[in-house]
Amino acid sequence: MHKNSLFTMNDLSVEEIYKVLEDGQRFADEPGLEFPKAHLVANLFFEPSTRTHYSFASAQQQLGCRVEDFSASGSSVQKGESLYDTIKTFEAIGYEAVVIRHTQEEYFKELENINIPILNGGDGKKNHPTQCLLDLLTIYQEFGKFEGLRVVIVGDIAHSRVAHSNRDAMVRLGCDVRFSGPADWVDDQSIFMDIDEAVKWADVVMLLRIQHERHEQSMKLSKEAYLQKYGLTYARVEAMKEHAIIMHPAPVNRGVEIESDLVEHPKSRIFKQMTNGVHVRKALMKRAFGYAFTDMVKR
Repeated sequence: MHKNSLFTMNDLSVEEIYKVLEDGQRFADEPGLEFPKAHLVANLFFEPSTRTHYSFASAQQQLGCRVEDFSASGSSVQKGESLYDTIKTFEAIGYEAVVIRHTQEEYFKELENINIPILNGGDGKKNHPTQCLLDLLTIYQEFGKFEGLRVVIVGDIAHSRVAHSNRDAMVRLGCDVRFSGPADWVDDQSIFMDIDEAVKWADVVMLLRIQHERHEQSMKLSKEAYLQKYGLTYARVEAMKEHAIIMHPAPVNRGVEIESDLVEHPKSRIFKQMTNGVHVRKALMKRAFGYAFTDMVKR
């Protein structure tokens, strides 16, 4: 396995997390930096994606990479080819790094003999390290620290790779992280908090969409009832601390987990997260290829 692959947040020490955030911020502050050569990279998304897929593509293209977007429907996957053989093929024909999103949890355990960097764009309900890092950058830009911050993650916790990646990393960085939402969707009751209590307590309120595609049964509540019982309403925003912020990994189901107009409320950092996704993914591509900023060239 390539040493600069990234599969889970546990692949990064606390020091390495701060390094990725520092690099991401530098890319934000210094637009137009490119790699000294045009690396050939492939994005293999076996599950629908807008933000992760296209922010990776944007980051790669801005860095001067040659980018290929893989389509499983037009490939030998339809003929029964294994994920390992698919990725080994990309390595064999000259691709220098791949980004993979897959419905299978921990798919990367099958790829131990791949010798090019692999970046995990999300696996099942387990891990989403690049989303976690862009969330961390957004929080750090806002508060300049993690130690002592109170974060509540609200919604479909049990089915969310974002919730699990974020909580593990945030706790390591010194945050106090709680979960809220429907109690039977929270897999750790010891840190459960009622939504009305949580919005008053938190410095960061992070909403999650309902992962309908991972539920065995359809939701019993109407969208309107879910919003009133568990979502971020105008009344709950009024109860938030003056400095507190609203986050969401998106896609946002407006009027379900959050009132539609609150997506662009002054407290909201939802579109800022998307912008930071490009900066963080630039930092991770830089890490994948082992560059220093002194190696970069200005476009």
